[in-house]
Amino acid sequence: MTYVKPEQVVKNMIQAGVTKSKLSVRDLVIRGALAGALLGFGTTLAFTAETQTRMGIAGALLFPACFVIIILLGLELVTGNFALIPLAVLEKKATWQEMLTNWFWVIVGHVIGGSFYAMLYVIAATHLGHVMGHAVAQKIIQVAEAKTLGYSALGTTGLLIVFVKGILCNWMVALGAVMAMTSQSTFGKIIAMWLPILLFFAQGFEHAVVNMFVLPAGMMLGANITLSNWWLWNQIPVLLGNLVGGLLFTGLALYMTHRSKEVKKENEQGVNGKGEQGRMVS
Repeated sequence: MTYVKPEQVVKNMIQAGVTKSKLSVRDLVIRGALAGALLGFGTTLAFTAETQTRMGIAGALLFPACFVIIILLGLELVTGNFALIPLAVLEKKATWQEMLTNWFWVIVGHVIGGSFYAMLYVIAATHLGHVMGHAVAQKIIQVAEAKTLGYSALGTTGLLIVFVKGILCNWMVALGAVMAMTSQSTFGKIIAMWLPILLFFAQGFEHAVVNMFVLPAGMMLGANITLSNWWLWNQIPVLLGNLVGGLLFTGLALYMTHRSKEVKKENEQGVNGKGEQGRMVS
């Protein structure tokens, strides 16, 4: 497992942000939809493990598999892009418009992919409505109501709580995307990515893209929530929290401590190079 030093990782983060900012709308929607569906697969896998073992940690240990697939296939995950594309903007290699365009269309793709997988999973789990006691289906209903009605019952305090859970979540999820860059081997990337994703899922933090599957699926299964419950009490504050967590505590934090040193080193090398050139001329 060839280790990549942090300074090079930050350079890779910037380049990844540049590449992502230049993708077409078609690619953003397709890659975002695939990522949304895959996170749905990961969530139902985790819920299956939890309901079978009655141990939440069992689901958390398995959930990162979907994240690994997304990153290795070069798909688009807006929570990772919250940390990466702003660095390309700071380096003036991408524009604000390109960044916002990426975020918007990837989110559209996530909603499409998450909702589509939700529809297919509901058909499979309930046998098209003939089986209503499916353990994972009941788990989805409970989680969907807790993620919306549970917060709305607390009023503005609930909004603060869900926002903070969004920050804590994407601090780890964005770090998962970055950790994939710390190794040059596939096995090394998998292990590195697995750790922060396990940390977020095991503690029940709020991930916007996971919720783009869980909440539509809950509604399809009969959860007592509405579209306004979904977006006001969960999706919007979670997206904002994910943005803050990924941008400030992963993207900018690593950029400020590692990129600044690299720029200083490059400047010093440039000055020394000019000095050498001057002495050669004289």
